[in-house]
Amino acid sequence: MSDSSSSSPAPGRIRKAVFPVAGLGTRFLPATKTVPKEMLPIIDRPLIQYAVDEAVEAGCDTLVFVTNRYKHSVADYFDKAYELEQKLEQAGKHEQLELIRNVLPKGVRAVFVTQAEALGLGHAVLCAKPVIGNEPFAVLLPDDLIWNRGPGALSQMADAAQASGASVVAVQDVPREQTGSYGIVATEAFQDRQGRITEIVEKPKPDQAPSTLAVVGRYVLTPRIFDLLEATTPGAGGEIQLTDAISALLREETVSAYRFRGTRFDCGTHLGLIEATIRYALDHEKLSDSARRLMQNALDELGVEELK
Repeated sequence: MSDSSSSSPAPGRIRKAVFPVAGLGTRFLPATKTVPKEMLPIIDRPLIQYAVDEAVEAGCDTLVFVTNRYKHSVADYFDKAYELEQKLEQAGKHEQLELIRNVLPKGVRAVFVTQAEALGLGHAVLCAKPVIGNEPFAVLLPDDLIWNRGPGALSQMADAAQASGASVVAVQDVPREQTGSYGIVATEAFQDRQGRITEIVEKPKPDQAPSTLAVVGRYVLTPRIFDLLEATTPGAGGEIQLTDAISALLREETVSAYRFRGTRFDCGTHLGLIEATIRYALDHEKLSDSARRLMQNALDELGVEELK
């Protein structure tokens, strides 16, 4: 898969995206014993495909997958499947053939980097430094699936980052009782959809949280973050936290919080995966009517009122 893009990117536009996919996905055992959580499907596409499509839409043509030495499914998914392609071609199944040939568009390349030890999200991002080099880049966590009928969340953030030259972190409002599950930011001069981050705290107790703006899995970062990650002291469990490096970065550069347009599903949880599947089924061109009938039948059997 080679980069055959012939046009130059606009100054400061992100061209590279990092996908940390080395996690074990223990919440979804036993399924994730053999299937990485990033390969769990929403309808007929794995979570990683939605994240990749979002990055490509935002203008990224180099996709860096940070994986571990045991997980091969993601690499296999983006590689050619010669035998399958041949069988589909011989059977005249051209629509299915195009689907598997176009998991990555022409001009977009996939690079795989091994994270030798599970040392945290910050360490996973740092592993991508040799590929990213000295340019701004995106980080996408495939667990966070963001649904929007307009431009994707990363495309929105890339526009904001290009306009300001600053790093941009995706945020959403959460109930105060849930702040202990997120990185939480304090901001100033919040206008329209963004504001300058003045503080970022990892998983604060509700009574200690500086706000209810929670960081979710989309980042546009300047390359300075790599130096700061290298200088970050491992925290609990010996992990290098991306939040700690961002905290150091905002003391040197402007880092903006961006409240994106769209709905985020936490597909790292069972209910989040179920909710995303329902939403995508109800929005699916071919499946929506049938999906609605199936859901209504199930609710009828349980004696639940009609879907509104």
